[in-house]
Amino acid sequence: MRLEAITWERLGDLLAERLLDLEPGDAGPWPRVAFDGAPAARPGDLAERVSQALRPLGRPSLVVGAEGFLRPASLRLEHGHRDVESYYDGWLDTGALWREVFGPLEPGGDGRVLPDLRDPATDRATRSPRVRLPPGGLLLLHGPLLLRHWFPFDLSVHLMLSPGALRRRTPEEDHWTLPAFERYEAEADPAGTADVLVRADDPRHPAWRG
Repeated sequence: MRLEAITWERLGDLLAERLLDLEPGDAGPWPRVAFDGAPAARPGDLAERVSQALRPLGRPSLVVGAEGFLRPASLRLEHGHRDVESYYDGWLDTGALWREVFGPLEPGGDGRVLPDLRDPATDRATRSPRVRLPPGGLLLLHGPLLLRHWFPFDLSVHLMLSPGALRRRTPEEDHWTLPAFERYEAEADPAGTADVLVRADDPRHPAWRG
């Protein structure tokens, strides 16, 4: 696997330029982009960087974090606070994402997206107002384990960490989640299926293929 060294600033600029020509696969007016990666890889940082690079290019975008669409704690923690199967299959409220984020961006939708549903820290509804994404605006959704849910992404970016880097950069209290990412690599092969691959082992010196 050949990857090219790059800076985060240059990577954000190049991805923004690429997204200018991105056409939705369903012929709708809103392209949808995944920034997939373990929390330790900080995919949200790259999504925000791309959003900022799109502004001077005249392309609106909306950054949405999957952590704002977790199921209620009573459901996701039903089998305990460190249940790997639940983390892998049951933490993300995929139905809410389809309904509140992807649904409004389907052909004929009104483009009014709910940016978050539930605060993951307080487990309370955020009551955030909907945000209208104008035609041509880009959805930039970031979070872990995204490429296994059949979401209708028009382009996917996977931030990859080696097993050693993932362990080093994941807080010790969250090491119980590591088997979920091993399973994700084996079952979904995000590094092989993503349109753009970013190796983020060294947070100062990323490399990419895209």
